[in-house]
Amino acid sequence: MMTNEPQPGHDHPGYSPGGRPPLPQQANPTWLGQVQPEDYRPAPASQGGPGRPAPLPALPPAPRGRRSAGVLGLALAGGFLAFLSVFLVLPFLLGSTGIAGFGIGFLASLIPLGTVLLTVRFIDRWEPEPRALLLFAFVWGAVVSVAVTMLLQPYFSFVAGPASGLDYKTFAVTVQAPVVEEFAKSLGLLLLLLFARKSFDGPVDGVVFAFTIAAGFAFTENILYFGRAIAESSDPGTDLAVVFFLRGVMSPFAHAIFTGTTGLVMGFAARRWNNGLSVLAFAVGLVPAMLLHSGWNSMGQNFLAQYLLVQVPIFLLAVLVIALLRVAERRLTRQRLREYAAAGWFTAAEVEMLGTGGGRRSALRWANSIGRGPQMKALLRAATQLAFTRQRILSGRDVPVHQLDERRQLAEIAALRAAVVG
Repeated sequence: MMTNEPQPGHDHPGYSPGGRPPLPQQANPTWLGQVQPEDYRPAPASQGGPGRPAPLPALPPAPRGRRSAGVLGLALAGGFLAFLSVFLVLPFLLGSTGIAGFGIGFLASLIPLGTVLLTVRFIDRWEPEPRALLLFAFVWGAVVSVAVTMLLQPYFSFVAGPASGLDYKTFAVTVQAPVVEEFAKSLGLLLLLLFARKSFDGPVDGVVFAFTIAAGFAFTENILYFGRAIAESSDPGTDLAVVFFLRGVMSPFAHAIFTGTTGLVMGFAARRWNNGLSVLAFAVGLVPAMLLHSGWNSMGQNFLAQYLLVQVPIFLLAVLVIALLRVAERRLTRQRLREYAAAGWFTAAEVEMLGTGGGRRSALRWANSIGRGPQMKALLRAATQLAFTRQRILSGRDVPVHQLDERRQLAEIAALRAAVVG
């Protein structure tokens, strides 16, 4: 294993009285992905000089079968559950809306769905998640979580309804729906975190997956509401317009924000690579999601005032959090690449190119001008993955496994750099 890890001792310049080497300056450039001093280790040294890394020794082939077993199992299980769920969800939708209502509701639901998914794509641009996992998240939200909700609601109502002291309608809207729906949606997040850990290792990933699951759930729910406005109304055009305005214009991000809080909490826990902590974060993250969902459903006669004074500020706060996450993610990427530059893998100019938005745009323009745009995109993607692999190494957990990934990625980047430069 190629590492340049120091071995602190009394005569070692990195020695500290507590036995822990001090962190290099700027090792923690942001609140995102904090590193403990005992977990820090320098990047492996390159012998080729700055920007001219020496080739790494021959590496064993990546254990693709074992590495992808969790993701493959997740995809197969998700597909099987989705197949079964369709036989529960689709008849319910058709029975509630009729064929015409279902068709119109389906088409109308594509508009708020597109709004949320375009937002997901924007958030996910820096380190895109695998499309297969995003598809799993969407299908879980649109089909499986709806089926889980339908199966759990009667039992939850039977057990918790009488104890709440509320009438059934109030209980169903303000307690049952928030608790059961958020649990059903976030269960997909927990599966992603446990079985696709390398693609779910931070709060941005948590928000991306949570928004995608919520987009799928809201899509199916909107089909129901829009379709009912057609099937159960004497003035379907007007009623559909009203419902669409309320759900598709005023609140397309409602479910995304609810479930996004769970994804955010689980994403921070994912930084520690601990399954027990992940399950605990799942339980803790459900609390704000359920409270936000209940608060939204509780708005009554003063809906407009509560919407403007409470829900709009919550939405703006969510926008601010996402913006801060994106800034922190870029700073962390740039810092980790600087550590590889210090070890001889990149020049300072290459770090600016690979680790900043402006540098990436300039690099892509140049590469496209000489017909090497795809190679440059691959290099940018590989460099980001390398930075996040280093962050996993610095988490202090499963270090040898991540270091092997690191070596392979360094070799891949050397080949991609050669392909770009020609």
